[in-house]
Amino acid sequence: MATPPDSRICLIIEDHVETCTWLVSIVSATFPGVEVRVAGSLREGYAVLGVQMDGPGAPWLALVDLGLPDGSGLEMLRYLAEHAPQTRRVVTTTYGHDAYLLDAISAGAQGYLLKEEEPELLAENLRRIERDEPPLSPSIARRMLAHFGGVQRPLTPEADLLDLTARETETLSLLARGLTVAEAAQQLGLSAHTVAGYSKIIYQKLHVSTRAEATREAVRRGLA
Repeated sequence: MATPPDSRICLIIEDHVETCTWLVSIVSATFPGVEVRVAGSLREGYAVLGVQMDGPGAPWLALVDLGLPDGSGLEMLRYLAEHAPQTRRVVTTTYGHDAYLLDAISAGAQGYLLKEEEPELLAENLRRIERDEPPLSPSIARRMLAHFGGVQRPLTPEADLLDLTARETETLSLLARGLTVAEAAQQLGLSAHTVAGYSKIIYQKLHVSTRAEATREAVRRGLA
């Protein structure tokens, strides 16, 4: 079993305030006594690490979102792998596509968790860290086994981005009608952080960056 530093600090890099608060509560409940520090962007993450490295040392655990407002979380994973290899580096994201998974592993991720999971399952997977086991969402673990076992088709981003899922289509339709993320979440019976994650995936799949562009695509598809 790994022996973490005496002062256990977890750095959470997440740009959605509600999701960040949700993750802080899960980490605090899963690891009693842990000190949680948060950052909403790569720049803020580096700033926290700058103070951290000059103080009690590198964080014991880092939860890193991939889609950040000023870049990709992959950059942070690479930085931590090089400058703080003792830090456990875990991706927390809504991106479950193979291309993101393999890129994250290549960048130094030691775990990959999907934020759409129930808090209890996320906590259970995080506890694996203290047993020197990689925290992986069940669907991610299955995909890794299938890929490295040679039974899955070659991984290409295009294969995963061909179309929207039924839930993503529902989300796009509601957002295109002018509903806020919170309003769409209420109508779908989901949490706001889950719908915000769907929105990120929709934008990526449609190759758009604004709600106006997404709305035009929704109209083209007859969804609004």
